[in-house]
Amino acid sequence: MTPSQCRAARALVAMSQDRLAEASGVAKRTIASFEKEDRQPYERTISALREALENVGVEFIAENGGGAGVRLRGVSNEKGSQ
Repeated sequence: MTPSQCRAARALVAMSQDRLAEASGVAKRTIASFEKEDRQPYERTISALREALENVGVEFIAENGGGAGVRLRGVSNEKGSQ
């Protein structure tokens, strides 16, 4: 997960840094520094942030020629699925 993916993911689900800190167990200061690209946290910290965001419906899109990104997970009640 990149800093811009973290910012975008939070925006998609209207999650503040404070709320992400509570959900992930990562200090708000660490989240803010990561999102500003001031520091690169440990991999376990990134994993905790990613897991917390995935738990509220965010999907992370890998770099695949179109650039890394985020989207909301599809809902099973969408048209055509029963």
